[in-house]
Amino acid sequence: MALSRSARRTSRWLALATAVASAATIAAAPAATPGAPGAGDPYFPELGNGGFDALHYDLGVSYHPDSGRLDGRTTLTARATQNLSAFDLDLQKLTVDSVRVNGRRAHFTRTGDEISVRPDFPLRRGGKFTVTVAYHGVPQALSGPIVFGSDYGWMKTKDGVFVACEPNAASTWFPSSDHPSDKATYDIRIDAPKGLTGVSNGRLIASGEAHGRAYAHWRETRPMATYLATATIGKFDVRTGTTPGGIPIYVATDPTLPTGQVDVYGITAEATDYWSKVFGRYPFEETGAIVDDMPQAGFSLEVQSKPVYSAVRSESTIVHELAHQWFGDSVSVRQWKDIWLNEGFASYAQWLWSEHRGTVSAHDAFRKAYDAIPADDAFWKQKIADPQRDTMFSAAVYRRGAMTLQALRERIGDQAFFKLLPAWTAAHRYGNAHTAQFVALAEKISGQKLGDFFDTWLYTESKPELSGK
Repeated sequence: MALSRSARRTSRWLALATAVASAATIAAAPAATPGAPGAGDPYFPELGNGGFDALHYDLGVSYHPDSGRLDGRTTLTARATQNLSAFDLDLQKLTVDSVRVNGRRAHFTRTGDEISVRPDFPLRRGGKFTVTVAYHGVPQALSGPIVFGSDYGWMKTKDGVFVACEPNAASTWFPSSDHPSDKATYDIRIDAPKGLTGVSNGRLIASGEAHGRAYAHWRETRPMATYLATATIGKFDVRTGTTPGGIPIYVATDPTLPTGQVDVYGITAEATDYWSKVFGRYPFEETGAIVDDMPQAGFSLEVQSKPVYSAVRSESTIVHELAHQWFGDSVSVRQWKDIWLNEGFASYAQWLWSEHRGTVSAHDAFRKAYDAIPADDAFWKQKIADPQRDTMFSAAVYRRGAMTLQALRERIGDQAFFKLLPAWTAAHRYGNAHTAQFVALAEKISGQKLGDFFDTWLYTESKPELSGK
């Protein structure tokens, strides 16, 4: 059917109007811009990245102990939080071989420990995307004053590697958004020489040997901060089972270590079940331990689901690291200045364990620690709710943090205090939190104004006076 002249004129005007409207819509769309190179933490300004939210890491690492070489392939699934023209990843020292975004080769540049990735197409805000990085090199352990002057991160052992990365060493072995505010789930696949065992987070999905190599596939289905990821490799005796409360348990122990000092498996099972009663439901699919012969590391670390111990440690150390599964792992800090929410709580858990055992009450442990440190000691000169980067793991953060909690318990009473602990872990399960949120929850549950109390214990650079002393 033919159109009349007037109908054709109307049709042309409608087409022109539609084109103009479409152009206006395109012009109004926000432009894509690069994501920030850091998450905004003043302690580590370039750690983490802006412009996206990490959702899942699929890590494949192949390790060669003789040379120390690591060949890796990491695929990160993320969601853009802005219209992105480019974004950064953290990776320290290792060589990048290729980068792909949504399967397509992408341009990238290196500036220090930052990889800047620029795909050929913009990434829409709210949309998911994948970035796959192939890389290789010899990972280097970090050192310095932060972690008690010890090396930390990816550390070679006699038969493999000990991996403990708090606070900033995850990016020494895989490209990531290396900050606890950007948690994700994980698949971690470890390939190593035959006869060695690769142990990681979550549950073991598959393992075996082929062509002179051993492989293991681990899956962590609960959100995890990057520094809690591990790929510890070595010769291990492995014991599995369930705790009396029914939680799966996996304990890997270096057979060269002396036995009989502490029953790691038994204490891990017992403490996991006990903390589940005090702190709330155990937050992960499996509990356990990795006990390695690593004398150069003067610490243990609360790796998610399986703390790593640099030797057979004490019962008190085990209960400390397991308490972190709630305080630090499930509920993670939003910024590193709030580290007392991890270390103060886990240190206080050691006093609660002694109380549980009937050896010494938390009150007596508190008073002993308090009385042992003179008022003019430098211990009291630190704001433990903002302890500064190089002293974020100082004794005050641990011990004064524990004192703060016992002082709070005595201020608000046992009923409110033991309601507060599981309420805190439930409110922020698998997420991040900061000190002001804990203060607010303590006030809500106790019905008391506690601002002055927390200011005295967390921010005042002097020894607090004890009420009723």
